[in-house]
Parts: sequence; structure tokens; C-alpha cells
Amino acid sequence: MKNAITELFNLTGKTAFVTGANSGIGKDACIAYAQAGANVILLDIVDATKLATELSTKYHVETLSVIANVGNEKEVEVAVATALKKFPKIDILLNNAGIAVPGTVDRMSLEKWEKAMNVNVTGIYLVSKYVLKNMISNKAGRIINVASIEAVTAEPSYLGARHVYNTSKGAVRGLTIAMAATYGYWNITVNSIGPGLFLSEMTKDTLFKTPGLVDTYNKSCPLHRPGNIGELNGTIIYLSSAASSYVTGQHILIDGGYTIV
Repeated sequence: MKNAITELFNLTGKTAFVTGANSGIGKDACIAYAQAGANVILLDIVDATKLATELSTKYHVETLSVIANVGNEKEVEVAVATALKKFPKIDILLNNAGIAVPGTVDRMSLEKWEKAMNVNVTGIYLVSKYVLKNMISNKAGRIINVASIEAVTAEPSYLGARHVYNTSKGAVRGLTIAMAATYGYWNITVNSIGPGLFLSEMTKDTLFKTPGLVDTYNKSCPLHRPGNIGELNGTIIYLSSAASSYVTGQHILIDGGYTIV
């Protein structure tokens, strides 16, 4: 006999499309999707075939690695078309690919500004553009955009300021609301998550090596620590599943309470 609550979170037979899939939050999410029974399409700027094979072998799901720069429209179009040849239906899109560029407006080059905006904002627009065609056709879908607590907070010091990151993640939040309002007509939900400070490939050699930054974060965080690997997965699976069928346009902060104090 099936457990009704367990079934709410069961993704068996679903197909999840994950960007920035080969490392960090994206890699962890791919593992969680496979554990939940979903097939996984892994998009990254590098080849993720090794991880895809590991997921298939260990969790007995179908996987596919596709290579693309999320900020390049032609590459994204080809990658999504390739994915749809193997998986005719995409049920879930996790827009995770992103980069963190440090610096303030007065010290940042236009090149760095445009690169961050291209990956963090234009990348979500482009991947969503081509995946949405399939979701609209199927009249169903779940889209989760990875934003940040820095969509709603900012660092006042020169040491930790990341002005373009704040800007891009705030834009992700705005885009999420707009998409949710429009695509609900086709039973497509669109939500964003706002991770606090998490240890990942992207942060371990940047934020975690910035003198005093982790200590300062811990002092301001009610749980007094950064997030651990795996602590985003529950929310990601929730927003990807039937458990969140009436949730859209929301921004869920996963930050140990950092933004409430």
C-alpha cells in the first residue's frame, strides 16, 4: 500500500533538467533528483558524463549530459533540443548555473558586470525560454530558480561587497514573480530559493577564504553556522513535486535564519 505523504514527494518517471549540474548545488540536486526517482538531464559548461553515469548506475534512472554556456542562445537551443530527443517531456527545470563576482560599482569593470549578468540572469531566461515550450505543450511543469539571500540583503563593506551579484539575484527574484504570474495558466509553477552561505566549489576558494567573513556570518546567523551540503535538497525536491502543487511565485530563504535578525 502506497503512503500518501511519501507519494507527494515521489518523482519516479519525472525528468529534471539541471543547469550548473556538474558541481556544487547543482551536483547535489542531481543526486537528490535521482534518489527521488527522477531521470536527470545535466547541463554544464563542462562535460558531466561521469556524474551522469554514476547516477544511472547507482539509482537506476536515465540520465544525459549536455554541454552549453547558459548565456549563449544557440548553445542552449541545441542542448535543449538534444535533451528532448531522449526525453520527450521535461517536468522540472532547476536553473542553478551562476557565478559570484566580487566588487563594488566603482571598482568593477563593465566586462565583469556583463559576464555575471549574462550567466546569472540571461542564462535563466534562455534555458527557461526553450524548456518552457515543452512545458506549455504538456500543460505542466515545475521551475525553480536559484537566487540568493543577496536578492534581499547586502554587504556594506568593501571586503565582502558583490554589487553585481546582488543585482543579478534581485533580477532572478523579479523574473520568478513575472514567470509565475504568466505561466500558471498552463499549470506551471515558478519559485525561487535563496541560499545563505553554503560551502561549495564556488565558495570554498572565495568567500570561505575571505578573512573574517565566515565568522561574521556565523555571529549574525541564529544557527551560528553556514549551510551544509544537502541542506537545500529538501526544499528543491518539495518545489519539484506534487507537494508544492499550489505554491508559485514564492522566494524561500534557506539561510539558518540569517535574514530575520
